Amino acid sequence: MPLQVSDYSWQQTETAVFISVPLRGVCGRDADVFCTENYLKVNFPPFLFEVFLYAPIDDESSKAKIGNDVIVFTLHKKEAAVWETLSVSGVDKEMMQRIREKSILQAQERAKEATEAKAAARREDQKYTLNVMMKIEEEERKKIEDMKENERIKATKELEAWKECQRKAEEQKRIPRKEKFYQQDKQIEEEKKLKRKNLTRNSASRNLATKGGNSEDMFFEKLKEDSIPAPRSVGSIKINFTPRVFPTALRESQVAEEEEWLHKQAEARRAMNTDIPELCDLKEEEKNPDWLKDKGNKLFATENYLAAINAYNLAIRLNNKIPLLYLNRAACHLKLKNLHKAIEDSSKALELLTPPVTDNANARMKAHIRRGTAFCQLELYIEDLKNV
Repeated sequence: MPLQVSDYSWQQTETAVFISVPLRGVCGRDADVFCTENYLKVNFPPFLFEVFLYAPIDDESSKAKIGNDVIVFTLHKKEAAVWETLSVSGVDKEMMQRIREKSILQAQERAKEATEAKAAARREDQKYTLNVMMKIEEEERKKIEDMKENERIKATKELEAWKECQRKAEEQKRIPRKEKFYQQDKQIEEEKKLKRKNLTRNSASRNLATKGGNSEDMFFEKLKEDSIPAPRSVGSIKINFTPRVFPTALRESQVAEEEEWLHKQAEARRAMNTDIPELCDLKEEEKNPDWLKDKGNKLFATENYLAAINAYNLAIRLNNKIPLLYLNRAACHLKLKNLHKAIEDSSKALELLTPPVTDNANARMKAHIRRGTAFCQLELYIEDLKNV
């Protein structure tokens, strides 16, 4: 049974009531305060302070201050008036119980309203946050689209510039050809004129032969012989082909493996898959895997790894036998932290870089380094050792 506190003090004004309740050696953290319009309770075991207020108060603006073993309440009245007493008189136990229950119900309703208001505010905050995130994503999407469009325009300009350079180079090649043809035509005309002149001389010599003697016949025979050009000399042109030389010495060279490697490289260059329906809109230059590989390398140098991957993907669809395409795409995946894809592309490059010869040693070293880096970043050290 708690002990009722009776040695409290109170004062009032027309608008407020001040109540001072001693704690009697109890820590202020252990005090439990409950306040409604008509009811005030302070529970600090083993003591209990309870008062049924004379008139309603504004419990939302009322305050309680704990300090120096005292709780001081500042209760604001709803109606400005002077109270006759602090507690209402003539209250029996049943009425006290009803007031307590009513106060508890009011507190529960207010707590429920506060919870609902907080939940509504949280929903509004979530809605606002979602709208902000959608706007940010839309801006990022628009930014990416603008970057793609700029890259497309830039690539188009580079392609047009390359075409212009090719056209100028072709025109420069045509000019010497035209001059050469002109010189040949001029030489042919001179030969024709010389032949006509010789024919004229021959006809004149025949006419003089009927009138002149033997000396004149000999003269014209000598002139005829001089006018006929001598036959061209016979010759032969020798063509020497540069032999294929690997950097290894002959005693250390693996001829069979090297020949197999060159055969695979030749097959890879011939394996073009240009009958893909999606590639019908591309230009002829864009259907060249080597051109796409160079384009991907330029994009990689500018740190545009996604665009570089797209270029390598298209080149692989055109020709899936070139190991450098998988090797370069693995480097892009490694930059983007797509570690599993980097491992797959490095392994595919190593499969194509067979048999191991000196000519592909550098590429195989890069493939092992990139696959090992991806395994280390995934902390799969045992798998890395197994694949060495």
